Amino acid sequence: MAHIQHRPERRRPWQVRYRDPSGRERARSFLRKADASRFAVTVEADRIRGEWTDPRLSKTTVAEWSGRWLRTKAHLKPKTLAGYESNLRAHVLPAFGSDQLRHVDRMAVEEWVADLQASGLGPSGVRQARQVLNSMLTLAVEAGYLVVNPVAGVKVARQSDPEMLFLSAEEVERLAAAIREPYGTLVHLLAYGGLRWGEAVAVRRRRCDLLRSRIEVAESLSEARGKLHFGATKTYRRRMVIIPAFLSELLAEHLAREVDDDPDALVFTSPLGKPLRNSNFRRQVWYQAVADAGLPDELRIHDLRHTCAALLIAEGAHPKAIQVHLGHSSISVTMDRYGHLFPSDMEALVAALDEVRSEALADQMRTKRGPDVIELAGQ
Repeated sequence: MAHIQHRPERRRPWQVRYRDPSGRERARSFLRKADASRFAVTVEADRIRGEWTDPRLSKTTVAEWSGRWLRTKAHLKPKTLAGYESNLRAHVLPAFGSDQLRHVDRMAVEEWVADLQASGLGPSGVRQARQVLNSMLTLAVEAGYLVVNPVAGVKVARQSDPEMLFLSAEEVERLAAAIREPYGTLVHLLAYGGLRWGEAVAVRRRRCDLLRSRIEVAESLSEARGKLHFGATKTYRRRMVIIPAFLSELLAEHLAREVDDDPDALVFTSPLGKPLRNSNFRRQVWYQAVADAGLPDELRIHDLRHTCAALLIAEGAHPKAIQVHLGHSSISVTMDRYGHLFPSDMEALVAALDEVRSEALADQMRTKRGPDVIELAGQ
């Protein structure tokens, strides 16, 4: 319990002494007894509710805390860390960097989100910036620097899902024929193997078991801070992708013609034998191939992965098989993304509703007409 002591020999005569949740004794002095009493009551109430925090910790600035928070994320992929650092520099620290943690309140966060939206930053960018601040202050609460996280409950505009483009098998062939050699095989691998770009360009010779028409997807290539990084796949899981026989033949020819015998040699590289960068590939190869094939300008490389899902669904593949083939973390991810492509029973259900209504109307007409009267002969 907090105790108030009179200290006449000091300039601040009223001192509140109390113990924090760890048992450490603390003290704070006041000029007036009324102020000391209010503080004592507040401290005791916070201790009882389990909401007491060390006032000195909450004076840490957001900029100082962001550095400590970032160090706790060292286990994440370089691309993810680069995204966090970019959001801190561009959005979080300019607004809150010099503020103490205790001064970041709900209204300030609401106004910050509104300003980001008004600046023209898209819903995805606003959401990512909010996520960074939210993660930082969640840790501050858990570490005892704050009582509550002022970001919790702050809403951002909903983000509409980007429109997916699906190619037909014939359009895939046109694209593969139009693209610069030797990348036609890469187009087929993306469209029929369903690999993510980073997974496809990280495939090595030793991962290709073409006699069994299988490719092991074990790593991914990403770019962060201008450097390329080989690391785990998006889901941190390895998977074995079964590919069609024609693709096994194309890959066998590609390996014999284009790839070194070294088991660790990358299957797809730049003309200089370097790992493929997505940005360079799009600018130097992809856009021209899309135009030459007569396909929509907005077609993305990732749409070939969507194409694989659409082709599998058209052939009657079970959602679980598609999840395994594409390497989704769960079946719910598969259904959330591609559920609208699966055949629906709604047409039959709607037709049944029509029949239910027709029967109800027929019953209603019979009731209005009354019972049928049968006249007996001779009456």
